[in-house]
Amino acid sequence: MIVVNLDVMLAKRKMSLTELSERVGITMANLSILKTGKARAIRFETLDKLCAALDCQPAELLEWRKER
Repeated sequence: MIVVNLDVMLAKRKMSLTELSERVGITMANLSILKTGKARAIRFETLDKLCAALDCQPAELLEWRKER
């Protein structure tokens, strides 16, 4: 399964979800869906915006874990 580590990156950057939402132009609702792991897909454009705002690589946001 793919895990989105958005909360980890926000903590490392000392940034709130609200601030990230304003920087990337993505609604709080959509960011919350990503943060809680309920998203079924993510557009490359969205991933690009998140990486730019958080100054990180995609691999820092997305992680693959073996399902148990």
